[in-house]
Amino acid sequence: MWVPNTEGRSGPLYLMIADALAEDARSGRLRPGSRLPTHRELADKLDVTVGTVTRGYAEAARRGLLSGEVGRGTFLRGPLPELAPSSAPAPAGLVDLGLNLPPPLDETKGGLLSRTLEALAREDLSALLDYSPEGAATEHREAGATWMKLAGLDADPGRILVSSGSQHALTAVFAAFLHPGDMVLTEALTYPGVKGVAGVLNLRLHGVAMDRHGLDPDAFAAACRSHAPRALYVIPTIHNPTTVTLGEARRREIVRVARAHGVTIVEDDVHRLLAEEAPAPLAALAPESVCYLLGTSKTLAPGLRVGFVHAPESLAPRIAAGIRATTWMAAPLMVEIAARWLRDGTGLRLLKKRREEARARQRLASEALSGFHLDAHPTAHHAWLHLPEPWRAESFAAVAPRHGVAVTPSQVFQVGRAAAPHAVRLGLGAPRTREDLGRGLTRLAAALGAPAETSPMLV
Repeated sequence: MWVPNTEGRSGPLYLMIADALAEDARSGRLRPGSRLPTHRELADKLDVTVGTVTRGYAEAARRGLLSGEVGRGTFLRGPLPELAPSSAPAPAGLVDLGLNLPPPLDETKGGLLSRTLEALAREDLSALLDYSPEGAATEHREAGATWMKLAGLDADPGRILVSSGSQHALTAVFAAFLHPGDMVLTEALTYPGVKGVAGVLNLRLHGVAMDRHGLDPDAFAAACRSHAPRALYVIPTIHNPTTVTLGEARRREIVRVARAHGVTIVEDDVHRLLAEEAPAPLAALAPESVCYLLGTSKTLAPGLRVGFVHAPESLAPRIAAGIRATTWMAAPLMVEIAARWLRDGTGLRLLKKRREEARARQRLASEALSGFHLDAHPTAHHAWLHLPEPWRAESFAAVAPRHGVAVTPSQVFQVGRAAAPHAVRLGLGAPRTREDLGRGLTRLAAALGAPAETSPMLV
């Protein structure tokens, strides 16, 4: 079993894993096609959490080193791009556009959290040190309902469950009604975190074809007939990674197909509140068969790990059991901070600021990459760049850091064996300042214009 050599390395352990894997691939210690240990096997060997290994493998996949498919395993890609020595050193200070993060806001750096904690300190906080009622305290559920109403869903607070972020919510929802071996449909390109959840729960994933309008309802219907899925996981608004938003007619058609085949929809709407206008959620069209996920990390603050689930009545008790089994409850103090911000208008103010900053950063990207094919949403934290010929996503992602910028190739989002598009996701919110982003975009444009490097011919 391959085990990374971390001696002499520094920094986060997940990065050490990715760096060691890259080094062993280049040195020949690992051959193209080599099967890597499972997340659990490597975690046990290194005595770390499964999440650390998952992050390490995800970083290696972002660099174009790995391929994987739920049920088959994780493999070293090959042949790896052969990078010729550069005549000039890479620019100092890598600009990382690989992560999809909300940009920093002056308001969150200006003592907002401190003031909230000071206000809390003047009150009796003993209730926040007790176990929460199942699902969460009533006032926390009501705050979630307020947040969902802004997203276009008239949610019943009694059917809202509170989790430790949307990723945790996704795990609890899947565990509530799916069993090992069950089939889950996703868009052909999807949020990589769903792959991690599927791997932990031993679920099978199948990617459904998309077009420029998003998930194809006809392909969804065909997949239902061929694969007998139990669930559809979908990101209908500001899709990650393509930024597309499903139109109202297509949403209705997807709901119709799901009902016809008895498929439960898991609607991940974490970007919905960034959009000033969007069609009604799928959960508003079929509340009896849609689990609706909304969170605070993409809109309020990344470290505010609070998720809200609006569940069908038949599933709510089982999802609550899943939350208890994984963390017992979302930390009441964290949820109280989020709830206060949602009640007193702070949340809406932060949301508007995030939209303003996202809009400014999208303009920078549009101007810097005006000669290239860029899919974007005016207030999204990311964009989807289609690479010009003869660039391929994996080789470009491997070369880009030599130009001082990092991006995420399409293969990271790919589900199944269908060819991924030659595109990369750009995280426009990750750089600390607009100046940093501008520098990264300039480097990116230069990298796109450089001669494409290809792998050596093999006989």
